[in-house]
Amino acid sequence: MDKLFIAFFCLWLASCAKEPHPNAGRYKIEQDIAPERAPLEQELFDPTPVYEEPTRGGNSDYRLLGKDYKVLKSADGFSEEGIASWYGKKFHGHLTSNGETYDMYEMTAAHKTLPLPTYVKVTNLENGRQAIVRVNDRGPFHAGRIIDLSYAAAFKLGVYQTGTARVKIESLHSAAGYYIQVAKGKDAENMQEKSMAIAALFQVPTKILQRDGIFWLVAGPMDELTQADKVIQDLLDYGYPDARHLNKVEAVGATIQ
Repeated sequence: MDKLFIAFFCLWLASCAKEPHPNAGRYKIEQDIAPERAPLEQELFDPTPVYEEPTRGGNSDYRLLGKDYKVLKSADGFSEEGIASWYGKKFHGHLTSNGETYDMYEMTAAHKTLPLPTYVKVTNLENGRQAIVRVNDRGPFHAGRIIDLSYAAAFKLGVYQTGTARVKIESLHSAAGYYIQVAKGKDAENMQEKSMAIAALFQVPTKILQRDGIFWLVAGPMDELTQADKVIQDLLDYGYPDARHLNKVEAVGATIQ
């Protein structure tokens, strides 16, 4: 057999024997990096903890890198201390474990076993800073790390500046009070713009819920019914015909129609 052919055959066989990484070709950036700009002030607002039913994706027990992970049935009373890291531009625009799109400028995070989504308070034990994040992804899978923060969350907590930090995470319940449906629609970008405008105009927390391709803009909680009534009337006057009170079940994001 020709020596050149034998050499070529050996190289081909070696390349076939090496299996590609499961994520090979998925990301355009090989090493994760920070974006070109820092988060805007409005991108650092803590999200309001609103109960959301577990998503269809990302809530099954799973096995990864030879290790089994059992997803918690409930986040009630959950607390944990350990090392936080962050992830940014490499993953921006890609799907999270529960099927959403990762936006490094949103206050989100990844955790190995918490139900998706879950709201947690994160305290940086090295500088005392705190933030609320919405867990909608799985990870980190580096030894000793308990949570992967979005770039915005890491920036707010001072974790981006140090790369990692020791933190405490505590699960949160949805806040009590009065909630309002402001608007609904299929345009996520338009709803995000309205969310920031309403939050600034009325000085109330806002939240966007998604179900079956429809986005709901929710404002609240508000402590007083009179305040909620006035906001609804003002919204109607400003041209928001879908503005209305949410009952308790709707307010926690379970059955918004």
